[in-house]
Amino acid sequence: MKILFTKNIDPSVISKELGEHIAVDCIEVIRTSHLTVRSFDLKDHSLIFTSANGVHSFFKNGFTPNEDFTAKNYNKIYCVGEKTKRALRKYGFGTFKVLKNADTLSRFLIGHCQHENFLHFCGNLAISVLDRELPLQNIKYKKVTVYNTEELNPLIPEKYHAAVFFSPSGVRSFAKNNSLENMKLFSIGETTSSELKKYTSKEIFTSEENNLISIFSLIKKFLHAS
Repeated sequence: MKILFTKNIDPSVISKELGEHIAVDCIEVIRTSHLTVRSFDLKDHSLIFTSANGVHSFFKNGFTPNEDFTAKNYNKIYCVGEKTKRALRKYGFGTFKVLKNADTLSRFLIGHCQHENFLHFCGNLAISVLDRELPLQNIKYKKVTVYNTEELNPLIPEKYHAAVFFSPSGVRSFAKNNSLENMKLFSIGETTSSELKKYTSKEIFTSEENNLISIFSLIKKFLHAS
């Protein structure tokens, strides 16, 4: 079986998880770059991060959250996914709430956080569910773009038995010049699967969590059943 990963992953990690009998290619379909943004006072705001890239660019730009919960104006931090949570921990910050995807986060904020004032540190192609849904509920919300995502739109002539996708922008980039037919499709989370459904009616195998461990587990389950 030959599998395409639409992301650069250490081949030794893939071989360890899936076995050396599985042929794998890793191809980058998007490119991200840090943007310089003048830092400003975060007082009276809750912070949202939906990617590790957003976290890294936030701190590169010199922003500093107030995580002293005893202080009057501390910053609550909401994030999507364990990878984003781990990125925050690398900088010494915890999270007030971690949700598995943007849809779940949006529902939580609408249901429990009507009076908070949100800043979302994200990329230029960030998922639109938050800026679409939160203002409709009169929740104060603003995007701060701190990194850029470029869709590379590669043409991939080689044929694969399966392809693995890691983001909506990665799906769009791949689908522009390549067919999704005649392959098993694996997706890291519901948000990426929702994007895949715009391009195909095929069954999409979706990991339960937005991390490599979960996607590897899903692929192994499929391989063992085949």
